[in-house]
Amino acid sequence: MKKTVISLFIVVLVLAGCAPDFSGEQEDTVVDESTDKTLQETAVIPKYNLDEENYRVLIDSNLSKARGVITNQVANRLDIDELEEGLRRHSKEVYDPEKYYFQEGQYLTEDILYNWLERFDKDKEPLGLNPELKKGENETDKEAEENNPKYLSHILEQNYLTKSKEDAVELAGISIGIAMKSVYRFQTEIGGPYYYKDISESKMMSEANKIAGKVVQRIRQMEGLKNVPIMLAIFREESQNSLVPGNFVAKTNIAADSASVGEWQEVNEENVLFPSNYGENTYPDVWGTLDDFETDIASYFPNYVSVIGKGFFQNGELRKLTVEIPVSFYGKAELIGFTQYVYGLVLSGFPNDYQLEINITSGERQEALIVRDAGQEEGFVHIYR
Repeated sequence: MKKTVISLFIVVLVLAGCAPDFSGEQEDTVVDESTDKTLQETAVIPKYNLDEENYRVLIDSNLSKARGVITNQVANRLDIDELEEGLRRHSKEVYDPEKYYFQEGQYLTEDILYNWLERFDKDKEPLGLNPELKKGENETDKEAEENNPKYLSHILEQNYLTKSKEDAVELAGISIGIAMKSVYRFQTEIGGPYYYKDISESKMMSEANKIAGKVVQRIRQMEGLKNVPIMLAIFREESQNSLVPGNFVAKTNIAADSASVGEWQEVNEENVLFPSNYGENTYPDVWGTLDDFETDIASYFPNYVSVIGKGFFQNGELRKLTVEIPVSFYGKAELIGFTQYVYGLVLSGFPNDYQLEINITSGERQEALIVRDAGQEEGFVHIYR
């Protein structure tokens, strides 16, 4: 009996030694001193990034103070993603991901934003940053809306922190993204038809410059933000039903001791849909590659809908191409064979100087994923179960 007990004890020790370690040693626990000093909380900093280009995200109970506002203000889901991800991308030029940690906005609250996003009204909403609705004596409601469109959709805040000492982090900079409309969609009565007013980029930028100046002045009046560097960027939305998102058009850096907006740096980037007349005329090489790709797929697998490409360009150069191939499959072997064929086309037909992502779908379901990073000869293939 004793021998049995001893044997079991040894087994337990061995198993304990092989058990996975979830003790948290892969994280740093720090005090978050970035907000109210009287309400300091502990936070966790992951030791590992997903990749070297990503920020380590501060993990604590402080979610965005304006959580959910963006989904109520920006109509196109693609614009929401690009606004958030693009602002982080541009922030990397100011806040090095190796030195700074990312935290969702803690200063522009839901109440503040909803007040700022309203129309200016000296009696009802004096903080509104959208134009006052002025109606001339002979103007209809529709004409008044068209002559005084709402330009501003949303203001996004992101915080960037550094370690102030071994066990504490503090706010070291913020980024502000100002989302502006390219199309103003409005009604003149509840339940009535929608009307649309196109907004030129020059007019949008003129209004954005005024709004940005007021936003910076107000931020400087907030406790904790009086002497913090600000990276400010202007985002131009696409129309509500666009298949590609809008893009950033300008940005500027505001020193910690400044409360005014200086000169804007033009941002030359855009998201382009393929096939489209604009894509064919502006980027014929990319259009031609996708056209040949579609022809090859049709020769192998005629039972498909079309190839849809979305290209992200910076300074006229393609940085990322995302391709969707909707196909109806009748078996797993068919899916595997098709994915293998597509991967072969990727290796032989697409240049490797940009990131490529191909999504093979069937109905609403993702069937396979092919990814190749820029500069790589081979890619990654995954077939979903």
